[in-house]
Amino acid sequence: MGTAAVSDEFRFADGLGPAKIIHVHEPRLGLKAVLVVDNVARGPSIGGLRIAPDVSTEECFRLARAMTLKNSAAGLPHGGGKSVLYGDPRMPRDDKEALIRAFAHALRNEQDYIFGPDMGTDETCMAWVRDEIGRAVGLPAALGGIPLDEIGATGWGLRHAAEVAAPHAGVKLAGARLAVQGFGAVGKHAARFLLEQGAVLVAASDTGGTVHDPRGLDLDLLMGLKREGRSVCEAPGVEKLGREAIIAIECDIWIPAARPDVVHEDNVGQLRARLVLQGANIPFTMGAERALHQRGVLVVPDFIANAGGVICAAMEYAGATEAAALAAIAEKIRANTKAVLEGARAKGSLPREAAVKLATERVEAAMATRRFHIM
Repeated sequence: MGTAAVSDEFRFADGLGPAKIIHVHEPRLGLKAVLVVDNVARGPSIGGLRIAPDVSTEECFRLARAMTLKNSAAGLPHGGGKSVLYGDPRMPRDDKEALIRAFAHALRNEQDYIFGPDMGTDETCMAWVRDEIGRAVGLPAALGGIPLDEIGATGWGLRHAAEVAAPHAGVKLAGARLAVQGFGAVGKHAARFLLEQGAVLVAASDTGGTVHDPRGLDLDLLMGLKREGRSVCEAPGVEKLGREAIIAIECDIWIPAARPDVVHEDNVGQLRARLVLQGANIPFTMGAERALHQRGVLVVPDFIANAGGVICAAMEYAGATEAAALAAIAEKIRANTKAVLEGARAKGSLPREAAVKLATERVEAAMATRRFHIM
């Protein structure tokens, strides 16, 4: 195997972390990957393994920090971490398995990190990790896991965040026009749960492009296409647009559920929504969130709105049932969304500022009890 070396990239460091940045390189396999363990004051870190050709150490750190805040805000006994693997997530299965197993093996002694699924990985990938090192969440049901993507744990949490946030944004869920950017494991289930509350899906996008119908898209048809590995743009009888067109679709609720920084200072002016529920991690730049706040658009931050997946993962790790996990997701996300939005309104601040304050105070309280604050 190749070596796992501790990085000297201290430019990311602040009072919370990161505790360690580890680069893993095995040229014979074409393995290039990064692990960031941000903060473990609350317990061993949980964070997903992301596979994409354009990941980076900086993205990994930002995602790990988001997990620190997310796990803290959710009151979980876990810190924040993240891992990224450079590669095409649609590579042949055998190649993917070899890379994931090799990466897990290289991190076999990193007890401060528990693997979970993320973009490009799923329950089967976590089964490979568990087989290698015995330390993974988001496992298949056959291994005693709670299949996060199958039950839509993150989407379930987004639904509850929406119920709490909608009155703050002057939106009624019944009849609300919904647009979902990134109609995948998170986005499709968020749409499903919100449509059960009476919302109307008017636009959805994936890597193939955007589909739009102001009268409402056929959710079952779109979900069927995704099960077959096809794009939503193969749906008949609807308007087909470019992938980035989803940003400008007029709607009441907009859910980003794909990559980081999809909305930024250069395109935020196109967004025409009243409520944003961040289903992806770090999907907006801070400048974009400020611009929306100034326009009166309510943005529920990622680590508050999309914590359903990691809450479910932590419950699985503790041996809880699926029913208990879903109940915990609803309870925690509703309470945190309420606390953040009320705190932001009281101080006239951005919801993210209120959320960071809430989560950071909980991390710092945990750090104060530790002999060594981070490690």
